[in-house]
Amino acid sequence: MTVIAMTQEMATLGKDVAAGVAEALNLKLVRHELGDDVAERLNVKKSLVRSMREGKAGWFERREIDQGRFAVYAATQVFDLALEGDVLIRGWGATSLLHPVKHVPCIRVCAPLEIRVKRLMERLDTDDENFAREEIERSDSARAARMRANFGVDLGDALLYDVVLNTGRLSVKSCVEQVIALTRLPEFKPTKASVAHLRNLALAARIHAALRARPESVNIHITVEVDGGAVTLRGTVFTDQEKKLAPKIVREVAGVKSVSTHLRVITGAKLFPSDLE
Repeated sequence: MTVIAMTQEMATLGKDVAAGVAEALNLKLVRHELGDDVAERLNVKKSLVRSMREGKAGWFERREIDQGRFAVYAATQVFDLALEGDVLIRGWGATSLLHPVKHVPCIRVCAPLEIRVKRLMERLDTDDENFAREEIERSDSARAARMRANFGVDLGDALLYDVVLNTGRLSVKSCVEQVIALTRLPEFKPTKASVAHLRNLALAARIHAALRARPESVNIHITVEVDGGAVTLRGTVFTDQEKKLAPKIVREVAGVKSVSTHLRVITGAKLFPSDLE
């Protein structure tokens, strides 16, 4: 049950490293496929999801996507893929989402900016260095913003990763060998506890997705704690109706065995003009 989470910036050769690892370990390699599934759940074009992730979507286009639902649906897909096992997930916040799972190695592939600029120029067959640099900086900015918004983390924080590979110094082949060696360490062998933790995270993600999927519960933002199918809900809601609705929806999610509710209604909550429209 090998699961690897990997992230990389544009023109770092991370794609090649991921492909080499997946081939050597016979793993399913996932990147754009995950985005296509999310686009289907959001009922938007696949091209819109890709352009948004690349930082190319304009303000009007971004309004078509509910960012909260986008993040929740993506997380659900990441956890479900990890549960299936034998997969390498590249991007999609997988290194942040799966970092708490002890048997999942989290890898970052990076390279110095100047080397990345040269690589992108070669890939695009252009001598316009400024264009290549701007493309990389735009992509980096969009990626960093998503990580901050969705997970509250800094993409460059070394503590998010088990290994950071610099392709400005290491060949793709050497990087692949390092990742393979990492997966063979006892620290990254699945245990009963680590698999159970992954199942808990996956079920919590499915619960959040279920709440986001319905118009009447889309604004319910609560803490979901899962322990082997036993779910505890904590936090605040705005109405008694939401307080009753949340556990009802949660009980309908596959895998939920019991629900304990510790929700409080915010009394005296004021409605803003936008709430009345």
